[in-house]
Amino acid sequence: MTEITIVGLDLAKRVFQVHGATADGGVAIRKKLSRGQVLAFFADLPPCVVAMEACATAHYWAREIGALGHTVRLVPPAYVKPFVKRQKNDAADAEAIAEAASRPTMRFVEPKSSRQQARAMVFRTRDLFVRQRTQTINALR
Repeated sequence: MTEITIVGLDLAKRVFQVHGATADGGVAIRKKLSRGQVLAFFADLPPCVVAMEACATAHYWAREIGALGHTVRLVPPAYVKPFVKRQKNDAADAEAIAEAASRPTMRFVEPKSSRQQARAMVFRTRDLFVRQRTQTINALR
């Protein structure tokens, strides 16, 4: 098996797409994984860079995959879009994520801890309650 240096992981509800690339940009692996297979796949993989689009679940996966010894990079979705070469599908997204993360000038998002995510959820929930209260008051007027 060729040396995989960067893996693009497209997150989904059930089936995740993996695109592994070598140092010269060649394709080393393209694979579909179910949610239960993801951690087992990365546990068997030698340490490399794992890139994902930054979203709420990406922070969880970044913590889990990072604990296995991989370097995790979260790429903002707006920075991935220009690298999609063909139709918009999960396999093409995984390839675009790997390509975007391999760029030397790319900006990455720092993975959040579970405590940071919980704190953000509390703030968003409070904001929702304040907006709903204001809507109710305005409706009663």
